[in-house]
Amino acid sequence: MLKVYNTLTRCEEEFKTLNEKEVKMYVCGPTVYDNTHLGHGRTYVSFDIIRRYLEHIGYTVNLVINFTDIDDKIIKRAYEKEKDPKEISEQFIGVFLNDMATLKVKPADIYPKVTEHISEIIAFIEKLIERGFAYKTEDGVYFEVKKFKDYGKLSNINLEDLVSGARVETSEKKKNQKDFALWKTAKPGEPKWESPFGDGRPGWHIECSAMSSKYLGEQFDIHGGGRDLSFPHHENEIAQSSAYSGKDWVNYWLHTGFVMVNGEKMSKSLGNFITIDDISKEYSPEILRFFFIQRHYRSPIDYTAESMNHVKNNLEKIYNVIENIRISLEKSEKSRTWDKNEFLLYDILKNSKNNFYNAMDSDFNTVEALKSVFEVSNGVNKYLSLTKTPSEGLLLKALDFYKIIGEIFGLFENYFKESSESDEEEFVKFLIELRSDVRLQKNYEMSDKIRDGLKNLGYQIEDNPKEGTVFKKINI
Repeated sequence: MLKVYNTLTRCEEEFKTLNEKEVKMYVCGPTVYDNTHLGHGRTYVSFDIIRRYLEHIGYTVNLVINFTDIDDKIIKRAYEKEKDPKEISEQFIGVFLNDMATLKVKPADIYPKVTEHISEIIAFIEKLIERGFAYKTEDGVYFEVKKFKDYGKLSNINLEDLVSGARVETSEKKKNQKDFALWKTAKPGEPKWESPFGDGRPGWHIECSAMSSKYLGEQFDIHGGGRDLSFPHHENEIAQSSAYSGKDWVNYWLHTGFVMVNGEKMSKSLGNFITIDDISKEYSPEILRFFFIQRHYRSPIDYTAESMNHVKNNLEKIYNVIENIRISLEKSEKSRTWDKNEFLLYDILKNSKNNFYNAMDSDFNTVEALKSVFEVSNGVNKYLSLTKTPSEGLLLKALDFYKIIGEIFGLFENYFKESSESDEEEFVKFLIELRSDVRLQKNYEMSDKIRDGLKNLGYQIEDNPKEGTVFKKINI
């Protein structure tokens, strides 16, 4: 039974969808004015794994991720670059989508843009005014926070204790400084749209309520985002959406933890701001994904050179096990009497698979789930070291286990696609033969260059006195 931690109730709850075997899921997308960074990567990889697991256990997932393509930050960046705000937003939408593809994050079903949903946003605001939750002023439209009795429930903030101006823009036109903007009257030179409230543009929070309602309905299953969005963004979304429909808006709120860099919060001012593009030059997408699942998605994660090297080494070990299975299949037997070694590995595979699902069913606990992966890896290594002619069926079971892991975690995909011998592998065999020849000629410098070149291609070679030189494909 799947349980998820709900930020709203602050406890794990049994996961029940509004419609059987269908998950309606909304994840707040980026404000597109700058490059995608490590924090974005952590959030969207985490929700990608959650989505993959839900699909794996039989759910159909309808995922919506929005683009905030008009905002103060975009306008400011456009002014600095002497460009049109639309040009800035389109540029960084492209960067985001490219970075998500690099990280092997499956595309959302819909990527709605704020600027393409102005009419829906205006209609949403009109209904809030009609129902008495919002009011017009000279500088826009505001949501009257005190009218919504459950305000602060998500973030556990007491409205009376909330300091005026704390993460909420101040304005002399507001009834209360804790009220937040639904519509902003345009200043000279700013992008604007016609509305019954005057020319202007949407506030930040209203866009997600309007777009999620359009594509997922007035109630849906999961709303996700980074921990930093829980207040004020998600708190304000709940207020305006529940006020709009009179219904409980979202059943489960999921939030990802912060990314630290060498123990400090990542920020441009500290000079430790890391973009996906920068880090991808040093580490492969699979190493990054493997790094993110080392911690529970709700917990903070600390990026350090040491942690990345540790992750890289552990992923290489798993790839080595998978490759050893592939090599061992060539000398395996289809039908043979099992001895204690076969039964031992079978039990490890069975128990580890159960443990893996139990871990993922406990709020997508990748940390505990990974323990099962290493248990299988150790079991396979021990089995292959003790068995000259391994059982084909048992090795295929082990390989299936890694395929499941890869499908859910977004790992090993290229490996399993290329598991059959290819032209590339023929070329690799040619290089290995060439290396053997130059080693016989004691040209060790050339031998090392060939070895390093093979490593850059993703192949690790091992010189074995008995079997000669063997190669393993390491897709990291």
